[in-house]
Amino acid sequence: MKVHLFGARSSPGCATYGLRALSRLATEDHSSNVEEFIKDDCYADDGLTSIPTASTAKELVTQAANLCQEGNLRLHKFSSNNKEVLESIPETERSIQDVRSMDPDVSANPVGWLGSQV
Repeated sequence: MKVHLFGARSSPGCATYGLRALSRLATEDHSSNVEEFIKDDCYADDGLTSIPTASTAKELVTQAANLCQEGNLRLHKFSSNNKEVLESIPETERSIQDVRSMDPDVSANPVGWLGSQV
């Protein structure tokens, strides 16, 4: 079976199992942050983490999306409270929820967060 339909009681567990299996595919081409994000900061089809710098967050976005693509998964619906990080993500990969009401002011939010969905 190549597809698991979401909605069954087993869906969150199956999704989490798949993401953890994918995290083991991380190679030297990916930083350890990517493996940790996919393995430890994702549940079902959501991921949430806190990143100390914008450059680290942008690198994590790129590498996590690439790793998921290797497993035929599309990591998308990214959101961040850091304007620099959010602007580095293509609009097609950003969350469509209204994040415009957030003030992505780095000085007001010294530690950034990054959320995504598979």
